[in-house]
Amino acid sequence: MATAVKVPFDVTLALERIEDAIREYPKAALFELAEEGYRSLFEQLVACIVSIRTRDEQTIRIARRLFARARTPRAIAALSPAEIERLIHPTTFHYPKARQIHAIAERAVEIGGKLPCDAELLRSFAGVGPKCANLALSIACGEPRIAVDVHVHRVTNRWGYVHERTPEATMAALEAKLPREHWITINRLLVPFGKHVCTGARPLCSTCPVLAMCQQVGVTSHR
Repeated sequence: MATAVKVPFDVTLALERIEDAIREYPKAALFELAEEGYRSLFEQLVACIVSIRTRDEQTIRIARRLFARARTPRAIAALSPAEIERLIHPTTFHYPKARQIHAIAERAVEIGGKLPCDAELLRSFAGVGPKCANLALSIACGEPRIAVDVHVHRVTNRWGYVHERTPEATMAALEAKLPREHWITINRLLVPFGKHVCTGARPLCSTCPVLAMCQQVGVTSHR
């Protein structure tokens, strides 16, 4: 049930308000792991692979268990894919993910024992798409990159800030429009915001800090 836009959309103001609104909620998985010290590009990339089609709470537990056993490319390459699979088993698609993680570890060992901050290299690995490559590079390397998952895609289109049908198209639209200073921040903020406030079904519009700016595109029922 769309409502009239009361004021023009100010993305900087919106993100400032969302920063305050999400303080009580758990952080997005990869940002939480980074705060715990798992900040290397390899760790972030592996954690992102684990996170695919897996809830953040599970991703954090699984990544901790895997990294308690092996954290570096050399240590993970020394494990068998079957051992990795057992360590990450609760995640969805654990069989192919274990083999993808093992192959990345072996490649990292071949090129000197660590992954360079190279987007083309990361995207060449099986199982690594633009979201994981951009998210790992932004957190581990500090590179301004936009990582678009289901939450970033839904929220920015619901706002009417972009008008795209797929996460890939949303990423391109945001790269053309979003101020560069927000490229890393938008994923960190909109993942918890999308999980707990601007939810897929019946979003909490009545308490949303950016309601006055939001076009509520596609919203037919809300709380």
